[in-house]
Amino acid sequence: MKFSRLKLGIAAFLAVGTAAMGIAAQSETPDLLQSLERGMWQLRAVGGGTSTAGVSQYCVGDPRMLAQIKHGANAQCSHFVVRSTPTSVTISYSCKGSGQGLTTIRKESPRLIQIQSQGIHDGSPFSFSVEGRRSASC
Repeated sequence: MKFSRLKLGIAAFLAVGTAAMGIAAQSETPDLLQSLERGMWQLRAVGGGTSTAGVSQYCVGDPRMLAQIKHGANAQCSHFVVRSTPTSVTISYSCKGSGQGLTTIRKESPRLIQIQSQGIHDGSPFSFSVEGRRSASC
């Protein structure tokens, strides 16, 4: 009986440790985002939908912020990589007290990306598609 409890305890410890390692790995920046150039990016609405993004300029120092455009760089958000390939990444994120989102970024080059994002910001839904082009240093 003691041996069974010990085995169960070790299995539980290993499961928690493995889950914790998975969470830590998910907080890292995906390779696709690391390969984007830092600097000033111009984001322009694309498609026929109702985009609230318009045309905006963003100084990108941390490329993970491209996943949470609607919530802004100052929002405290946790990110979870849902899917990652060499040309696209899908990130689910949750921001304390201001909502959550799901963003897919497709890389065409280190200076050209397509972003689709949807979620909830301050209690209201949002959905937009933008094209991002690196335009200058910042």
